[in-house]
Amino acid sequence: MPYVVTEVCIKCKYTDCVEVCPVDCFYEGENMLVIHPDECIDCGVCEPECPVEAIKSDTDVDAAETWLEINRKYSEAWPNITRKKDPLATADEFAQKADKFAQDFSDKPGEGS
Repeated sequence: MPYVVTEVCIKCKYTDCVEVCPVDCFYEGENMLVIHPDECIDCGVCEPECPVEAIKSDTDVDAAETWLEINRKYSEAWPNITRKKDPLATADEFAQKADKFAQDFSDKPGEGS
């Protein structure tokens, strides 16, 4: 039962979670992070580190199938990120915005680390 990153991360991209992950299973897109579900060991240390609560267990209703598949797809295409970076400049502005996936998601890769 891995953890997944949900749309709350879009245009925020806080990386506090990356720093505590013992297996380096985070991957970086242009404007969000994802977790590779086959690499996640379900330890849960990343979840409380996210200041916008974007990380959920895949058993959570809001994180179910859709977010599990999005995390899987993009973790196989985007570069691995293992170090903390500054959040996006839009983080405070977009932290509470709803429906970000349809309007703001980018499938472009980030820089990784």
